[in-house]
Amino acid sequence: MITPTYVRTMAAYNRWQNRSLYGAAENLGDEQRKEPRGAFFGSIHATLNHVLWGDQTWMSRLAGTPTPKAKSIKDSVAQYDSWGELKAARVAFDETIIGWAERLDTAALEGNLTWFSGAAGRELTKPKGLLITHLFNHQAHHRGQVHCMLTQCGARPADTDLPILA
Repeated sequence: MITPTYVRTMAAYNRWQNRSLYGAAENLGDEQRKEPRGAFFGSIHATLNHVLWGDQTWMSRLAGTPTPKAKSIKDSVAQYDSWGELKAARVAFDETIIGWAERLDTAALEGNLTWFSGAAGRELTKPKGLLITHLFNHQAHHRGQVHCMLTQCGARPADTDLPILA
């Protein structure tokens, strides 16, 4: 289904897009970043927290990294209250994802993964390739929400087109 090259490309895309969004959000005040804006997770800050939490959760399952501080989707939006802490955690975790992707081989993408899903409330088993694809799809989905909220604030994140990734 997917290849190590795909995973490395998407890890690089994730880091590139996070740099863009966090860079654009940096120019806003804390109040603007935390203002409820009608998105699924409310604010820019809360949504960025959730994306990082999702990455940490999936990487703990896929790569054995530590589980996130927040223990549930509900709590994910407040994992890091400080903008500085959230930014630093994001930068560090992007490098964790890059390192993992660089070490992957085809065998690591095969087979199934079984985990307890808090969202579904039960144990699930799915192909690893599908779950890795979900990791990157989840990021893109919520980053799109953040991009929209930033644009509404007058911020200018960079282009999001994958072919532009250098």
